[in-house]
Amino acid sequence: KSILEDVRWIQRGCPPFDVDDSVDAVELSEEDRGPWYGPVRKTSDYFSLIYDAAIHLIERGEAFVDELTAEEMREYRGTLTEVGKESPWRNRNIEENLELFRGMRNGDYPEGKYVLRAKIDMSSPNLNMRDPVIYRIKHESHQATGDEWCIYPMYDFSHPIADAAEGVTHSLCTLEFEDHRPLYDWVAERVFDAGLVDRLPRQIEFSRLNLKYTVLSKRKLIKLVEDKHVTGWDDPRMPTLSGIRRRGVPPAAIRLFCERMGISKSDSNIDFSIMEDCTREVMDDASPRAFAILEPLKVTITNWEDDKLEDFAVPRHPKRAELGDRTVPFGKTVYIERGDFFDLEGPEGIANSGRLPKGFKRFLPDGKVRLKYAYVISCNEIIRDPETNEPVELLCTYYPETRAGNTPEGEARVKGII
Repeated sequence: KSILEDVRWIQRGCPPFDVDDSVDAVELSEEDRGPWYGPVRKTSDYFSLIYDAAIHLIERGEAFVDELTAEEMREYRGTLTEVGKESPWRNRNIEENLELFRGMRNGDYPEGKYVLRAKIDMSSPNLNMRDPVIYRIKHESHQATGDEWCIYPMYDFSHPIADAAEGVTHSLCTLEFEDHRPLYDWVAERVFDAGLVDRLPRQIEFSRLNLKYTVLSKRKLIKLVEDKHVTGWDDPRMPTLSGIRRRGVPPAAIRLFCERMGISKSDSNIDFSIMEDCTREVMDDASPRAFAILEPLKVTITNWEDDKLEDFAVPRHPKRAELGDRTVPFGKTVYIERGDFFDLEGPEGIANSGRLPKGFKRFLPDGKVRLKYAYVISCNEIIRDPETNEPVELLCTYYPETRAGNTPEGEARVKGII
């Protein structure tokens, strides 16, 4: 369900999907329309169908119950340069295979005693086609079906059957599943020919979208969750859709990133900054502006009246007048970012041998700077912390004639704006 919520979130703001006229969708919201509408689909919904498909394969002589151990099965499988060997149980008769498989279904045998294998080709150059296991015994409760089943299908067997049952036309997978495609097609064709499903899906592979310096493996990320290094899969630090969502990244930014990266068959590592650029681009166009100070430094305007307060109308967005204005109050005490003031006479100035950082054009002792949308001010005095000698307050003078970006005639324009 949480995955479905994340997918719906990515679609937010997109044009609505076309709705099948056979579905009563008059009252549906836009995000509830299309392929993401309806109940969450799970493989367990099709366990009976998958079981029937296995019975069909046994009856056709294309599946058999094997009792080799896991170690023996690996030995019989062969390698990339050596063909495999057929299991001694490969040629059981159909009646015996059906009886054993139904016994597996009824819970008559312990785990590991038997498995059901597809009968394909032990000499195939594709290891996935060398009589793969398609069912195994597992005496465990299932999160969706409880104790109804004690045998469970393997992913490569259930995948094409569930796709066909759900009406999937193209199953999109990453490149590591390319070698599994022949098995996908083998299973899909047989259940379709048997009339168990009414369509034949295709599997298509594409490369993973890898990000540099970012762990995307679920097996590794789950360690962070289980060991309580993060609060969950939706922790804003996690590289998951739910984590990115909580971080505040808009869905349009994820769509833009995917569009720019495109789809390919070649593995690649994408710089994380590209995703950040897409986020900035989307947010730049849509987000109203505001001021925020992370490391405040107090500024006292000494020639400002104590009880006077002036409001400035500031645009919410520099390029979108339709968003209107916001009101910013201005008074005797304001706060600036500590990094916007370089203290030539303090610890940072001494550490820099009394030299300005290259390209620094903001506030200096005995210098002038413009407060954005307001006035030009100059620094007259620095009040310091007696222990650290760091500035804690600046006593400044403001120039009334410089209000709202105005530069008096005959005076040089102040370059620094903070």
